[in-house]
Amino acid sequence: MRKGKVLVVDDEVNITQILEFSIGSEGYEVLSASNGEEAVEKARREQPDLIILDIMMPRIDGYETCRILKSNPLTKNIPVVLLTAKGRDIDKRLGYEVGATDYIIKPFSPGKLIERIHELLVNAR
Repeated sequence: MRKGKVLVVDDEVNITQILEFSIGSEGYEVLSASNGEEAVEKARREQPDLIILDIMMPRIDGYETCRILKSNPLTKNIPVVLLTAKGRDIDKRLGYEVGATDYIIKPFSPGKLIERIHELLVNAR
């Protein structure tokens, strides 16, 4: 049974590889993008069930990427988890203001992230 499709967006290759392995080994289909522009295009085309999005990226940062995703009828209902090193309260507040479903600070536990992905996808159904 297909657990769900997750789009991982991070410009750090090692983070992307850790997430692809961790999430994929739990039975999720994993797609990846290395910047906001690519993420928006893949989200529109692939319609993932959930997006994990870094904030600090080149071209379009994660906040703007989330704003764009949430303003598009094709992607507005996809849960977005911001996964970032930005841990100040103002950063979190901005994340929720642009439409993020959850906000997780790096460094993170892959196991805890998997639990959160599972919770969000179960609740979304």
